[in-house]
Amino acid sequence: MAEYLTTSLSSTTKTAKILRGGPTVIIGERINPTGRKVMMAALQAGDYDLVRQDAQAQVAAGAAVLDVNAGVPGGDEPVLLCKVMQAVMETTYAPLCIDTANPAALEAALRLYSGKALVNSVNGEEDSLKAVLPLVKEHGAAVIGLCMDDEGIPKTAEGRLAVAGKIIERAGRLGIPLEDIIIDPLTLTMGSDSQAGRVTLETVRRVVEEFGVNVSMGASNVSFGLPDRKYVNATFIAMAIQAGVTCPITNPLVTEVIAAILAADLALGRDNYAMRWIKAYRKRQQAA
Repeated sequence: MAEYLTTSLSSTTKTAKILRGGPTVIIGERINPTGRKVMMAALQAGDYDLVRQDAQAQVAAGAAVLDVNAGVPGGDEPVLLCKVMQAVMETTYAPLCIDTANPAALEAALRLYSGKALVNSVNGEEDSLKAVLPLVKEHGAAVIGLCMDDEGIPKTAEGRLAVAGKIIERAGRLGIPLEDIIIDPLTLTMGSDSQAGRVTLETVRRVVEEFGVNVSMGASNVSFGLPDRKYVNATFIAMAIQAGVTCPITNPLVTEVIAAILAADLALGRDNYAMRWIKAYRKRQQAA
């Protein structure tokens, strides 16, 4: 069994520690125009009020880290990403997860950021490894490694574990510490493959056992195309936490999802005297 590791992220004044055995760290996913027409229109118009609102609401709902994406088709992503990040940093002190596939945008964002960011993401493709990992090392960031490579997304847990090992090995060559690598096993929809959830959960277990690193995932992907998605997402995220996920990327504003995360932590002995669960219950009662 590998040693369990702690990943530390920070803003100018706040630190988030991700570790197995501690409370699940929620990475809020909502600052992303993909699939959100209102957000897309606002960013295209240079209006960042919705970004600020989403930042505040997610932190209030329990997000400890905020994912920031500015992928607007036809937009100047390096400039736009920095503007979105600036709006978030003026609103909250939560550490940021910089979400871009554009190396120029990533470099600009890392230069702007004060603190230790999380980069979302690198994968096992050669172009990605060569473009992203040197920037991660240069700026002292942590990074999410996606279990896909030039051959695509492996269909088996064994295949994804191998890609995780490749990313970890290449990062290590550059001197990126193991604790600064977070693996994402990739969550595909069960609507088109009934085995997708099982393979992801098995990959999580194997990654934890082999490397001891922290594990993230875009948890809502598992229910894409299915009805009553919030119930599927809530159940799956609780199972994923038990398997070893420590920092899921999800929407903390969905009551069922945040309740499932808190219940999973409670069941795993990560909530002393159920204080976090009781606090959340009282908050829901007041809102009702």
